[in-house]
Amino acid sequence: MACTIVIGTQWGDEGKGKIIHLLAESADVVVRFASADMPGHTVFYNGVKYKLQFIPVGIFYPEKLTVLGNGMVIDLGMLCEEMDYLQKNGISLENLKISSMAHIVLPYHKILDQLEADKDSTVKRGRTRKGVASAYVDKVARKGIRVMDLMDDKIFSDKLKKILEEKNKIFDKVYSIAQKGFDVIYNDYIRYRDIIAPYVTNTPFLLNGLSSQGKKILFEGIQGTFMDLDFGTYPYVGSFNFTAGSACIGSGIGPTRIKNIIGVTKAYTTRVGEGPFPTELLGDMEEELRAAGGEYGATTGRPRRCGWLDLVMIRYSCILNGISGLAVTKLDVLDNFDIIKLCVGYEYEGVIYKDFPQDLKVLENCIPVYREFPGWKQDTLDIRNYDDLPLEARKYLDYISEQAGVPIYLVSVGHKREQSIIRRDVW
Repeated sequence: MACTIVIGTQWGDEGKGKIIHLLAESADVVVRFASADMPGHTVFYNGVKYKLQFIPVGIFYPEKLTVLGNGMVIDLGMLCEEMDYLQKNGISLENLKISSMAHIVLPYHKILDQLEADKDSTVKRGRTRKGVASAYVDKVARKGIRVMDLMDDKIFSDKLKKILEEKNKIFDKVYSIAQKGFDVIYNDYIRYRDIIAPYVTNTPFLLNGLSSQGKKILFEGIQGTFMDLDFGTYPYVGSFNFTAGSACIGSGIGPTRIKNIIGVTKAYTTRVGEGPFPTELLGDMEEELRAAGGEYGATTGRPRRCGWLDLVMIRYSCILNGISGLAVTKLDVLDNFDIIKLCVGYEYEGVIYKDFPQDLKVLENCIPVYREFPGWKQDTLDIRNYDDLPLEARKYLDYISEQAGVPIYLVSVGHKREQSIIRRDVW
């Protein structure tokens, strides 16, 4: 029962793609269990930079199974484009598996996301305009269309006609826009079905069977803990749960099969979009950190907001996810800083918060309490042994581990897979 979950401990963009790619080398199966195409994973394979939005990094290992789980909502048009992109680059899809229970993003979901975001600025907080939120709304309302429905012409036709009738009333009466026709959508998705059909399977049955055989299964986390629908900085969150427990729900594997939960933590903090960010830097210091870390969205290219590492967040992530150990990424980005700060608490109206507050008012108005560390002013890109790191870098990392209450399993000192310091085997 060697199952390992990789989870982001911040707001996403922690460098999970590299960590998952590294751990996938010794796994038998790699599973994506949540979300859709919003978060991009950047992976370097054989010297080529790949940006993946749907398919787990296990696809680069032809001998391993790569699974899209039931917790996902899938834009089949974009998935088929990504499959074609990989095949044209010589990447085999032979071992790709797609859950028959995953829900489908349809064109009306995208239109609704755009319309609702334009209509109400508060709704915009949770909308990517890619149909993800609307697809999850339909899923919860039991109006969603699943991959298995698409496999049957009549079932798909009947469900699509029924839901289009409802959506077209909304388009007409609420938004005064043209109704959407059945034929174009139906024909497009039948074409997508023909592409994905060979890969569709009962993934919970598959995964539990493989686990019982002792296969090593790696669960690929998406976004980060503080984008979680329940535990994140609501309403500035995603449309699904991104904490470790969702790996079981989004894949159909039992929680007793999980051995390790790895929390990926960037050596500083970044965030995309709106929402509170207690340690956010402004001005020249933020730009210096952004430039050093190349902090621009893998999919959108948008500059990320940047700040010092927030240990209040990390401690809370470790509790919520039951994290076994941390993988600290982008340590090398801090190589040239004279002073590096760690947030150890928040001050609000004379009160020091050591635990992450649930009140958004506190997060938006608090003053971070910092502990300063001297920079190591030394290149770490070629270091492969923890004890060979500069003393100041080790003190920085050791303090993170102490405050988080868990050991550090791995340290990343560059974007290449081999630029890693492995301290403990996760299997």
